[in-house]
Amino acid sequence: MTTGTDLVEVRAGLYHDSVSLMRVSQALISRPGVDVAVVAMATELNVGLARDAGFEVPPAGPSDLLVAIRAESGKALGEAAEELRRQFAELARGARGGGGVAVESPPRTTRAAARAWDATLALVSVPGDHAFAEAMDAVEAGLSVMIFSDNVPVEQEVLLKDRARERGVLVMGPDCGTAVVGGAGLGFANVLRPGRVGVVAASGTGAQHVTCLLDQAGAGVSHVLGVGGRDLSAAVGGRSTLAALAALDADPSTGLIVLISKPPAPEVAETVRRAIEGLSTPVVTALLGPGQDDLTAATEKALKALGLPVPTWPSWTVPQEAGPGGLSGLYSGGTLCAEARIVAGTGTFTDFGDDEYTRGRAHPMIDPALRLEALARTGGVALLDVVLGHAADPDPSARLAPAIREARERGTAVVVTLVGTDSDPQGLRRQADTLVAAGASVFTSNAAAARHAAGLIGSAL
Repeated sequence: MTTGTDLVEVRAGLYHDSVSLMRVSQALISRPGVDVAVVAMATELNVGLARDAGFEVPPAGPSDLLVAIRAESGKALGEAAEELRRQFAELARGARGGGGVAVESPPRTTRAAARAWDATLALVSVPGDHAFAEAMDAVEAGLSVMIFSDNVPVEQEVLLKDRARERGVLVMGPDCGTAVVGGAGLGFANVLRPGRVGVVAASGTGAQHVTCLLDQAGAGVSHVLGVGGRDLSAAVGGRSTLAALAALDADPSTGLIVLISKPPAPEVAETVRRAIEGLSTPVVTALLGPGQDDLTAATEKALKALGLPVPTWPSWTVPQEAGPGGLSGLYSGGTLCAEARIVAGTGTFTDFGDDEYTRGRAHPMIDPALRLEALARTGGVALLDVVLGHAADPDPSARLAPAIREARERGTAVVVTLVGTDSDPQGLRRQADTLVAAGASVFTSNAAAARHAAGLIGSAL
């Protein structure tokens, strides 16, 4: 249905995973003249969000696909509709074999897919309400599983991980944003050189940060096993962390393990430390908290253990003075946010990647709209992370640069942590150049960025 400069469609029975739909939405919203773009499964939440935005949405169910686009003009809307057609054509080609021939009788369950392709790992990316059933199907089929989905109840997470232990497989997640298995990046993944460092991470962006620093220093990774942000909580008890540590300890391609987490429950941290003592592979820990190593310090310890020199981490600073206001951390990565809060020791910090902000909308590494709105209201010093890699915004600095310029014009100092490698599709140096030209100071070390931001506040007091 097209009304004025609104386009609303409900495509019955057409399913695509949330990551694919996030990228379609981002491709549309990035077009000139497009104000709003919602491309998502027609869950009650997503339909409600579209109606709250003023769209007239016809009856739809969660197995239907919802498209809602608003543009400034009929011309812009027509061009957006053509881009939508192109994006779905790409998805359709991806669903067919490399030769472009549709697969006969496609499997309808995870177990059937595992049998058809002799798989060992399943990636689950469906609304959180449905993730448990799909993940358990994978576990029962003897597959390890990466659960990209968030908003999965903790009770279901515990059940999945207990069953995975019985089946001898690994559950990565829920809310596992990043993994690298045998050189293949899953979810939000950077382009990393191969090497002998294995990573276990109850954090996606924390893993990305450490592995990107390792890459800059000339070290590579064997595997990155995400375990989900709650794994080291008291409720989950480190179930997947213990399993992942054991798996990397048994892996002949791994010579050093780095363990990364937001502040863990003390009793779980102690259990994990006892387990580490029984491993034959050396382990460097970055369990964030007061008095603990930050991510950069842990990376430097890993480099020293590998016999590699610690480089000077690249940074690009510009003269800045902080206007009225305190320090505001506007983060897309939860662990980076937690680390910056600890290191800075002052300010207000928001993790825009938290479930509270991603329910029914794209992750801020794909869609920065909420952070841009927050930056427009921020005085004093704004501290942000920009995370590169596959599945992330294809050119984040292009959307951030105008907002940074506006912030600088009203007297707000802007400091950016840039996480990525020179091999990432966005280009680390190109992104840094654009951000610096807009007036931001840019650091590849999040801890260094937080200290710099706190120093700006201190000089303004």
